[in-house]
Amino acid sequence: MTSGNITETEQAVLDEIDEKDIDFLRLQFTDILGTVKNVSVPARQAEKAFTDGIYFDGSSIEGFVRIQESDMRLVPDPDTFAVLPWRNRDDGCSARMICDVYNTSTGEPFEGDPRYVLKQALDRAHEMGYTVNAAPEPEFFLFEEDEEGRATTRTNDAGGYFDLAPKDLASDVRRDIIYGLENMGFEVEASHHEVAEGQHEINFEYDDALTTADNVGTFRTVVRAIAAQHDYHATFMPKPIPEINGSGMHTHISLFTEDGENAFHDGDDEFDLSGTAKSFLAGILEHAPAITAVANPTVNSYKRLVPGYEAPVYVAWSDRNRSALIRKPAARVPAASRIELRSPDPSCNPYLAIAVMIHAGLDGIEQDLEAPDPVRDNIYEFDEAKRDEHGIETLPSNLGEAVDALEEDDAISGALGDHITSKFVEAKRQEFEEYLIDVSDWELDRYLETF
Repeated sequence: MTSGNITETEQAVLDEIDEKDIDFLRLQFTDILGTVKNVSVPARQAEKAFTDGIYFDGSSIEGFVRIQESDMRLVPDPDTFAVLPWRNRDDGCSARMICDVYNTSTGEPFEGDPRYVLKQALDRAHEMGYTVNAAPEPEFFLFEEDEEGRATTRTNDAGGYFDLAPKDLASDVRRDIIYGLENMGFEVEASHHEVAEGQHEINFEYDDALTTADNVGTFRTVVRAIAAQHDYHATFMPKPIPEINGSGMHTHISLFTEDGENAFHDGDDEFDLSGTAKSFLAGILEHAPAITAVANPTVNSYKRLVPGYEAPVYVAWSDRNRSALIRKPAARVPAASRIELRSPDPSCNPYLAIAVMIHAGLDGIEQDLEAPDPVRDNIYEFDEAKRDEHGIETLPSNLGEAVDALEEDDAISGALGDHITSKFVEAKRQEFEEYLIDVSDWELDRYLETF
């Protein structure tokens, strides 16, 4: 039974709050940089949150609004309700819901809300007759903490790819993280030690693109919280240690038609890819430099995007090797046909990153772009002449170049909207300029006594 303007889904959440004796609700959203923010309210405010929303000062949030237009409203999505697994009964039970952000002056969705930007991308796909599924693979490092509880870059193990204990000392941490994720509704497919010491990956099942983006934010929160319970610091920084592999967030993506058929599959094609899939793929290749600014948004991201450490640098695709930007994974069944963009890293805002991937691919479909031939050789071994022969371009080599590409790409900047594009570019130009004028320890070690 519902009350007032409460929907059945919202009423089910209210009932669960009572049944599980929830004390507090964390109403979560993200700023344009992908940082999860939250407003904590007593659980008794849940019905008011559904009917009226919860007001907050948007001027304090990165990239939102100016001080003279600061009032914003959070409207929780009841489908995202989940009990937080790391709070015990002594502290009381807490739950979270992910929110959409609204302008109080207009009553309309806030154009600077990253979740709204992704919803617009999904609306465009829907108008073209498609739904979008996505599956990211966010990698992370576990580091020891010092005596004062601050993060170090000391790894807790000497494990490598798929290693077992005793080398993989973090298997118990991953186990507890998986339990926490499953308690919050995740379908975890696999977990393993990654290539670098202290590096890990936990794969969760694909879902629709909005749920997937929500899940990335939740995943990062759960990993950090449970790692901290084990006295480790979990980081999604792309390249925390030089000269070893960095952390990526390879993202699998596919389109489905309104009748549930995989629009990317064609069993008669050599690669099992439909013309739609190839045009989508070509669109991502076409817009790859601008996508990089969003999917690799920190100066540190470009320490990962270098040859020799399994991260893609070259704008090409392949059905065999992992040196290309896009890979066509093997698919056992038609429904599993998809493409994998290997450049994103887990420091990105998942809503914006997935949104620009979708817009780029849909642009490729609308323009009927043709995908180039796949490159089956190891591109890392190509010299410049051979890359030119294959027409292979290179991703931006630093954040400054990537931001330039974003500003020059009307399709991708338009997908983000004027508000987010201007705020994002402003923040990233400032970050890059601060990086350029800083003097690193590497420079001091190399030059201080030499000159």
